[in-house]
Amino acid sequence: MRKSTLFAFTALVMMFVAMPAFAADGSAAADHSYYWALPIGAGMAIGIAGGLCGLGQGKAIASAVEGLARNPGARAGLLTFLIIGLALIESISLYALIIAIQIMGKLQ
Repeated sequence: MRKSTLFAFTALVMMFVAMPAFAADGSAAADHSYYWALPIGAGMAIGIAGGLCGLGQGKAIASAVEGLARNPGARAGLLTFLIIGLALIESISLYALIIAIQIMGKLQ
């Protein structure tokens, strides 16, 4: 699929999932009838964050290995930036996990 098609499909799915929550009036909030979308959204957030973080970490490690192959003398500086970069990439997935846990906590 082209990127524009994938973006349009994702936007449509997000609109249809969010539509019952935004269309509800004040009386629907009392019976929690639209909470069925929260676990789906939490699962999608974890899946997207985990997948993209994995791709980012793979690309970072591949670039670091390529840099080491070209210039082995730059190991110390490269390793420091690699570890900092991997920690920042991993923090994104941890933030998504925390948000998903908070969303699921609102169901009880």
